[in-house]
Amino acid sequence: MKETNVIGGSIAVKNGSPLSPSARRMLLLGSGELGKEVVLEAQRLGVETIAVDRYANAPAMHVAHRSHVIDMLDGQALRAIIEQEKPDYIVPEIEAIATDTLIELEEEGYRVVPTARAARLTMDREGIRRLAAETLGLPTAPYRFADTLEELKAAVEELGTPCVIKPIMSSSGKGQSVCRSEAEIEACWEYAMEGGRAKKQRIIVEGFVTFESEITLLTVRSVSGTSYCAPIGHVQKDGDYIESWQPHGLTDAEREQAESIAHLITESLGGYGIYGVELFLTKDGVLFSEVSPRPHDTGMVTMVTQDLSEFALHVRAILGYPIPTIRLLTPGASHTLKADREHHHYSISGVEQALSYPNTQVRLFGKPETKQGRRMAVALSSAIDVDTARDTARQAAESLRIEYND
Repeated sequence: MKETNVIGGSIAVKNGSPLSPSARRMLLLGSGELGKEVVLEAQRLGVETIAVDRYANAPAMHVAHRSHVIDMLDGQALRAIIEQEKPDYIVPEIEAIATDTLIELEEEGYRVVPTARAARLTMDREGIRRLAAETLGLPTAPYRFADTLEELKAAVEELGTPCVIKPIMSSSGKGQSVCRSEAEIEACWEYAMEGGRAKKQRIIVEGFVTFESEITLLTVRSVSGTSYCAPIGHVQKDGDYIESWQPHGLTDAEREQAESIAHLITESLGGYGIYGVELFLTKDGVLFSEVSPRPHDTGMVTMVTQDLSEFALHVRAILGYPIPTIRLLTPGASHTLKADREHHHYSISGVEQALSYPNTQVRLFGKPETKQGRRMAVALSSAIDVDTARDTARQAAESLRIEYND
């Protein structure tokens, strides 16, 4: 049992040593490169960490105190692990989780970060889009849902082309495509079926938005209230990010609208932790796109730009610690290294060349195998301005090479 005492009307927790009966335990559901950084930050604050994923040797498993491999869409398997580990915090890192089980566990007294409802709503694009547009009245692109190819054809006819077609549940842009003509509808449908997770066939069709830029507004809910990181600009290809930079320039009016949208959606979802709110900047104003109740891939840039990275902020918020300020220390950028094929034996070279660039860091994720389009590493650079940082991060990332070993 953890010891507590009261300070200033709030309950303070005394942290026991990891691997002791009094330890605070954090269990991650999903153990990729973002989860790895969460684990490291949690351990800096004396938390015992457990990494769970659907495959062995996931990045966070390399640094967690222990790990488990399960199908996280299997509610019984998920419950069994949680009842075995009895964590103080259950932290989803991906969408593909049996969220109905998380809701049950939360009702039984377990703490799901930020909440089980947030995990369920953001698991599929339908739940979060209906909340944003229909309940909260946030500005979004026009959209329709389809369960069959015929329904998709009707939706495309109504919204027009080009339009964006996505599975309601996927990650890293899998299954997402732009349909530019009636002749492409069937191919887009097949691609969405292949890219969706959890065997869900339902898809969302979005009217094409002509935007000037797209940003991530990292929004932190903590005992200190709601706060925002400087806006992060990013470039995506096929729905997955290639590079990001911070800060992205916004007018005062755009910033006010962006923060208002982020506040409304995160206030509705509740809980403590960091949210990655994705927004489009258009000539007519700011549009809501998506939200993730966890650190965002584009936010890896905060590891070189801020006094507290998105991962440190997430852990502080989860643990109930104050976050009085978030400081942007320097402009910076990130650029990814992606694999171009599936292979079980690979190595990454060129690290020494990448690190020869000034104010540059490299993170090799250590994933057990490559897949086409899979992120394997990221280069992070800071500089006097964003343009210089982006150029340096790109050159550093291009210095890295994936070699496929027979």
